[in-house]
Amino acid sequence: MVGRPGARPALDADSVAVMRVRVDAEKCQGHNRCFARSPELFDVDELGNAHELNDGVVPPELEDEARIAVKNCPEIAISISEEAD
Repeated sequence: MVGRPGARPALDADSVAVMRVRVDAEKCQGHNRCFARSPELFDVDELGNAHELNDGVVPPELEDEARIAVKNCPEIAISISEEAD
């Protein structure tokens, strides 16, 4: 059975879903909207291109910020995944 798009993966009793953000370096054009909005999740290099912090792990209290960053990226360079940890 295929799950709903955007649905959290099924977990066993000992697993916890971890949200991660990823910046596609080939798409990022350095607009820095993600960094301006969520410096806890993103940083920029010397050219202004963004990258995720902490291996992309999003703390539960910043999940909404991560979703906003995805929606605000003009290059559609940010993606979110959820996986069992």
